[in-house]
Amino acid sequence: MDYINIKEKVSNSVHTILLNRPDRLNAWTEDMAAEIKQSMDKASKNDDVKVIILTGTGRGFCAGADMDALNTIDADERADKNTEPPYQAFDSSWPIDFQRAQTWFPSVPKPIIAAINGPAAGLGLILSMWCDIRFASKSAIFSTAFSKRGLIAEHGLSWLLPRLVGMGHAMDMTLTARKITADEAERIGFVNKTFSDESFNEEVYKYAETMANEVSPRSMKVMKKQLWQGLLQGLDEAVRIADNDMVDSFSSEDFKEGVAHFIEKRAPKFTGK
Repeated sequence: MDYINIKEKVSNSVHTILLNRPDRLNAWTEDMAAEIKQSMDKASKNDDVKVIILTGTGRGFCAGADMDALNTIDADERADKNTEPPYQAFDSSWPIDFQRAQTWFPSVPKPIIAAINGPAAGLGLILSMWCDIRFASKSAIFSTAFSKRGLIAEHGLSWLLPRLVGMGHAMDMTLTARKITADEAERIGFVNKTFSDESFNEEVYKYAETMANEVSPRSMKVMKKQLWQGLLQGLDEAVRIADNDMVDSFSSEDFKEGVAHFIEKRAPKFTGK
């Protein structure tokens, strides 16, 4: 498939999506969003793919919405769009909360790692926020940006950001839109870990390839669903669902392989079934 706004590659069971508008610091457009969804759909259907990485080409991750596109937004047209049924749903069996623009990332059945190689602002920050795991290069810079554009916390930012960093840090990040370094982002819990610019790609791929080759794809799929949907559940419901999922796990091929490779002291050969 030919793309205009992204590139993709697959290596060692890792599917990488690269935002590819380096001359605009990979600024987000509707066309880019559609291509990201197409690529993730392709990765989700490829049994050889176990992990997805989302990153940027050039010196940026995503500088936010393309300012030329922002300048042409019609308020009435946007209001009409917001009254439509959920759009960009990836998996309609998931709760409606995860069927809107950007919020569909959790319903992708494979883990998504945001490899934040440079500035991530506005929609760029939100794209990384809806990924499952975030790594940043030391030179990465973060900003919510919205308050400096006369906008608000969009695409679920007000719901998820406080859950990641706490209410105080979320207020600070959204109200001031100040720039946050990679080290601060790690300290407050927005990113899992930072790496030097020189070793960034190597470290991210080492992590992704470990996930792809040493753990059960089936387990990752089920646990990702448990953790994201668990944010909407009470304790009793979460425990009940987990109990049912555990029974199903006992009859899976990956469970049998998980026991066998441990006893036989060899590398696992998980099938995802």
